[in-house]
Amino acid sequence: MSTPPRGGPRPPVVAVDAMGGDNAPGEVVKGAVRAVREHGVRLVLVGRRAEITELLRAEGATDIPVVNADEVLAMHEGALASWRRPRSSVAVACKLIRNGDAAALVSAGTTGGVVATSTVRLRTQPGVLRPALTVALPTRPNPTILLDAGANADAKPEMLVQFAHLGAAYAHTAHGISEPRVGILTIGAEPGKGNRLARRTTEMLAAIAEGPPKLNFRGNIEGHDLLAGHVDVVVTDGFTGNVALKTVEGTVRFVLDEVRGALSSGPMAKAGAFLQRRSLRELGERVDSETYGGAVLLGLNNTVVIAHGSSRAQGVAGACVLAERLVEGRIADQVRRRVTAGGRATGWLHRLSQSEE
Repeated sequence: MSTPPRGGPRPPVVAVDAMGGDNAPGEVVKGAVRAVREHGVRLVLVGRRAEITELLRAEGATDIPVVNADEVLAMHEGALASWRRPRSSVAVACKLIRNGDAAALVSAGTTGGVVATSTVRLRTQPGVLRPALTVALPTRPNPTILLDAGANADAKPEMLVQFAHLGAAYAHTAHGISEPRVGILTIGAEPGKGNRLARRTTEMLAAIAEGPPKLNFRGNIEGHDLLAGHVDVVVTDGFTGNVALKTVEGTVRFVLDEVRGALSSGPMAKAGAFLQRRSLRELGERVDSETYGGAVLLGLNNTVVIAHGSSRAQGVAGACVLAERLVEGRIADQVRRRVTAGGRATGWLHRLSQSEE
């Protein structure tokens, strides 16, 4: 494991759920080893010690610490997983974070189970109504941040207002965008389009755009704008966001498969593909969901990164690097400042929420 310069700050420790995901624990351990060797990430693996130790021995990485956890969250387990599996690898990793032995969680396990367990055990920040699942879409020149991507199927306008601030903080911390442009996903670009949730959220975002904190709100966007790069942050409820995300992922896979088929259809096509192999490889890497490390659960007291369930070593390594970068960028503090600035989230939004119930 790499060491920091003498006298310099030590990198944060990332707790990795070694048992979560379709390819766990093998690919998770390989990805963790890659994160340590190639990126200098400090981490601890959490899960069934005997299995993990044997895999680390095969990788020649026995210096990576392991914390035992006998239980595993099954992929079908959702919101009740936190109570059913108190000794799961995710729960034990959260305990390490709460005890100060780690600063972030990485898991490729069931999204519902990881969200429920981490929310119960790490708690939401004061003033945050609901945490939001945040993903990066492969747009140019910077990724477009989509939230919520599935943590809250039923949302209220004040939650989406907070999601806008969470997304702005993430775009600034993770991608260096100084004034992220924020849009709300709805069925028309014109003002007044959408259902009651979208219309009310639009009104509220427009009303508070000047802050504090200031929000660069650009109004409505439609589904075909998700990959156009017109905004840096796209806000919606978890149901709509998850459908949009899965649609984009499915479309990207379909197009890539069709391109591969066309490029292998004959000698001339194969020759053209050979000449363009570098550009094609770069395109494949840019739209690969593993490139961006995974989804981030924003609004908790600590950093949680949920890698894709089918992640292999590259995706796990990317998730570890992303988690470390977010902790070093103090994403939790960035969110806290935006949520509490001017007393809006803890005062005005709560009063608004109570008045609408």
